[in-house]
Amino acid sequence: MRKKAVLLANLGSPEQPDLSSVRTYLDQFLMDPYVIQLPWLLRRLIVSLLVLPSRPKASAAAYQSVWLEQGSPLIVLSEQLKQALQQQVDIPVAMAMRYGYPSIESELLKLHKQGIDEVLFIPLYPHFAESTVTTSIKEAERVINKNKLDIALTVMPPFYKQPDYIQALVSSAQPYLDGDFDHIVFSYHGLPESHITKFDKPNTHFIEDEDCCQRQESQTRCYLHQVLQTTRYFVEKTTLTEQQYSIAFQSRLGRAKWLGPNTEQRLQELAHSGAKKVLVICPAFVTDCLETLEEIAIRGEEVFLEAGGESLTLIPCLNDQPEWVSTLATWCQK
Repeated sequence: MRKKAVLLANLGSPEQPDLSSVRTYLDQFLMDPYVIQLPWLLRRLIVSLLVLPSRPKASAAAYQSVWLEQGSPLIVLSEQLKQALQQQVDIPVAMAMRYGYPSIESELLKLHKQGIDEVLFIPLYPHFAESTVTTSIKEAERVINKNKLDIALTVMPPFYKQPDYIQALVSSAQPYLDGDFDHIVFSYHGLPESHITKFDKPNTHFIEDEDCCQRQESQTRCYLHQVLQTTRYFVEKTTLTEQQYSIAFQSRLGRAKWLGPNTEQRLQELAHSGAKKVLVICPAFVTDCLETLEEIAIRGEEVFLEAGGESLTLIPCLNDQPEWVSTLATWCQK
């Protein structure tokens, strides 16, 4: 009888919020060919000459503004999620990071030493992107092949429209939706448009074709289709009207054309149009991290207030919310 375990995977974080640690983390992250999808030499030149000389200082300051006593918010909250899930399932649960520590390699090797020979691998990303889902799977497969591990890997696919995920998301947001607000922004992590159009079939253009994201063939690999579907299913479970919500994309990096509208621009537009109280929810993240706690709750709020708004409230990610933990437990048991 096979001995099973669950391995959750998230993106990762620097070990410390200092310049050296952030530079090391950014180098590992940005040199991933699934993140910057260019030939190695060009990618190396961009990262070494354009990014690493300046960006680590700003990123370190951003991490310092949200760093917890126990460490990186992403790592701390991910560990809490792992512990909460472990209490609801009777097989070992591990948590790994694609970049930084604990690595996918270290956690798979630990499971192998425990005699585990079947792993349910759950990349904690609701929506498909090569820079999150694919790179995590490829890294797990690389580790298994490199170390000749007798481990069968079963991968949980993106869960952007799973009813229990949607319900957990709605439940987590409901107390905020029941309060006083003018508008809610669904802020998703952005992607370069090229990461999506590379999957276009001949003579189709996913970004330009307004009907494309409603078609069934868009589902498997189209990030834009999937975030639109998450928003749609979320809204259907609430009393939100079309005028009360909008979709935007955050975390843009570099000069390539990214999905839009940009979240900060959307917040400015809302303030200029008279919105005073805005909610922001970030469904692309299941765990609060730099992109939610600093980019939205701090910088996003500053942008909104400077443009004339009165209050911006970040709806926390699912983190270790009981309904979300129960959802994960159900998936593991299945």
